[in-house]
Amino acid sequence: MPADITFRNVRVIDGSGSPAFAADVAVEGRRIVAVGEAPGGRREVDGRGMVLSPGFVDVHSHDDGAFVRYPGMQFKLAQGVTSEISGNCGSSAIPNDPGRTFPNDIAGGAAEWTDLDGYFAACMAQRPAINNAMLVGHNRVRGLAMGYEDRAPAAAELARMRADVARAMEQGAVGFSTGLIYQPGRFAETDEIVALAREAGVRGGIYATHLRNEADKLLEAVEEALLIGRESGCKVHISHHKAAGPRNWGKVGESLALIDRAAAAGQDVTLDVYPYTAGSGPMWQYVNLDRIDTAWAANVMLATCPDHTEWEGRMLPAIAEELGWSLDEAVRQVLTSPRGKEVLCIHFIIDEKDIETNLRHPQMMIGSDGIPDLRGRPHPRLYGTMPRVLGEYVRERGVLSLEEAVRRMTSLPCERFGLAGRGLVREGYYADLVLFDPAMVRDTATYEDPQQEPEGIAMVLVNGEVALEAGRHTGVGSGRMLRYGVA
Repeated sequence: MPADITFRNVRVIDGSGSPAFAADVAVEGRRIVAVGEAPGGRREVDGRGMVLSPGFVDVHSHDDGAFVRYPGMQFKLAQGVTSEISGNCGSSAIPNDPGRTFPNDIAGGAAEWTDLDGYFAACMAQRPAINNAMLVGHNRVRGLAMGYEDRAPAAAELARMRADVARAMEQGAVGFSTGLIYQPGRFAETDEIVALAREAGVRGGIYATHLRNEADKLLEAVEEALLIGRESGCKVHISHHKAAGPRNWGKVGESLALIDRAAAAGQDVTLDVYPYTAGSGPMWQYVNLDRIDTAWAANVMLATCPDHTEWEGRMLPAIAEELGWSLDEAVRQVLTSPRGKEVLCIHFIIDEKDIETNLRHPQMMIGSDGIPDLRGRPHPRLYGTMPRVLGEYVRERGVLSLEEAVRRMTSLPCERFGLAGRGLVREGYYADLVLFDPAMVRDTATYEDPQQEPEGIAMVLVNGEVALEAGRHTGVGSGRMLRYGVA
């Protein structure tokens, strides 16, 4: 019997970190059926000069709502991303109270689901292009239980939060996430986080955290994350590891040393990083209007600004100069406008050397942290993260070998987040595959023109179906919703 698709003459990088090898690979239905010698296929693909690898996994996404709004997921599929982890930084689409809204709420008030089962059903109804696994977010469970109040939860409120985390885990969430720099997460004390993380830990899940501080108190924030892991019994995953602001550049080395000591003592810790010197997020969450940090504001670009779309893609100092404002006044004008809480900013706060230090760490995965607001000019990481690692940091700079980079994007995250049967080019594994040219792959998205798809990705299969070929999105809609440990 012929296979559905057989790849000939490819250089296989199987995701394990082992050296590349020449082989043919056959796909039948959703799975890989042969690696090495392969039967003929109803379709034969000559991959001469190309690498065939597992599909890439974006371990840090904010695409909860995008799976409903943009099910084609072109901005991820074009990168070779076949699976991702949503619900990061404490912001998740679940649990949900239909009709209730919060500032920058990732699900939006129109969502009709209440739990993970309902959310997954809504996503599958849209026939998504790629696979999605979910974290349950602290900001969401706290917001539903007690709003944005700056206080400790009452016993009944904490009980509700614990029940919401437990229910999500029982329905297949891969873990519990926090965004301790954001409201309302920043109002929580450590013991509250421990109590909630424990609900994930006892069910095998992970604790993924946007640390309480990524700048002057980075090391203290890492210590808190490690403590939460130890007290809750959770594996720890530190999101978008960085040292923000020039006076903290270089501190990632000390932070990684802390993590290595914890690992040597038996703690299970991993991390992720995005390969850009700028972060991005809701601007109001970073600003205290009573004490505006003008040094920070001087390095801010506006990505989405609904009340002043003409400012999108421009730096704040240039806007201020043009309008005769001080930098303080420019910040106030942006954030106090009618839709000020919808403003997304890009802030240039990271040192290039720290990115390389991060990428060299063996437990470091790759996450885009992209925010899928396509109305304005989103951070280019939404479109370019994976090809940028392969082109810039593998081919051009030699920070990682190609085999190691692929491992960080495939088997390592699949093992970490419980994506069973994925992440390796092996017989019996799901056929999430990427065919790419290692000499050509690169990102093309820029801060000025971010919605540009990368080059060098020849074909992407999602669950055995061709989802992207030669730059064309097929619309096959073969993505699945992934539950922890369930193949």
